Amino acid sequence: MDVPDPAPARYPSTIAAPLEHELVIKKSRFIAQVAPARTTEEAEAVIAAVRRQYWDARHHCVALVIGTHADQQRSSDGGEPSGTAGVPMLEVLRRRELTDLVAVVARYFGGVKLGAGGLVRAYSLAVSEALDAARTVRRTPAVRIAVEVPHTDAGRLQSVLREWADHHEAQIEDVSYASSATLTLLVPPAHLVALDASLAAASAGRLVAVRGETVVMES
Repeated sequence: MDVPDPAPARYPSTIAAPLEHELVIKKSRFIAQVAPARTTEEAEAVIAAVRRQYWDARHHCVALVIGTHADQQRSSDGGEPSGTAGVPMLEVLRRRELTDLVAVVARYFGGVKLGAGGLVRAYSLAVSEALDAARTVRRTPAVRIAVEVPHTDAGRLQSVLREWADHHEAQIEDVSYASSATLTLLVPPAHLVALDASLAAASAGRLVAVRGETVVMES
C-alpha cells in the first residue's frame, strides 16, 4: 500500500489582489483597503494612495506585515487613541498568518463616539471582513528542478510531469527549447523522491531530475 507523502511545510500566506470593503457603525464609515505589498516601499505607496483618495477622512490607520517569514511588522493608530486601531488591525493579519500585505482603514467620524472597545472591534472587523473577500495565496518551500528531455519525447514527458505535478502540489514553471527541451518544475521537498521514481518509470531510467535552489512557491 502506498504511504502518502507528508504535507509540505508552509510559510505565511498572502493575498492575490487589492480589495476594498466599507463598514458603517453608528454613522462612522470605516473604509478598509487590503493590498499585496512585498516591500515597505510598495506598502508606503498603497498608504499614500489611500490618503490621497480619502483625503478628507479624519483618520488613516495602518497595519502591515512584510517578509517571507513575516519578520517586518508595523502599525499606526492614525490619530485614534493609542492601541485602538493599528494594533487590532495588525492582530487580524497575525491571526490569519498573512504576510506581504498592508491594510489601511480610512474613518469618517459619524458624530457618535464608539469608546476604546468599540474602536478596537470596528477596526478589527473592517480588516477581517475585507480579508474574507480576498483570495488567499498559499506559500510553501519548493526545490527548483530541471529535466532535460530530447525533443522527440518533450510533449509526452511534459504531459506526464504536468499530471504528476497536479497530484503532488508541484508546478511546472517553464519549458524552454534549445538543443533539447528543458522542463523546469517547482517541487515540495517531501515529493522529491516520488518525482525521481516517476521520472525513472516514464523514461526507462534515462532522464534525471537535477535539483537546484529552494524557493518560495505560491498557489
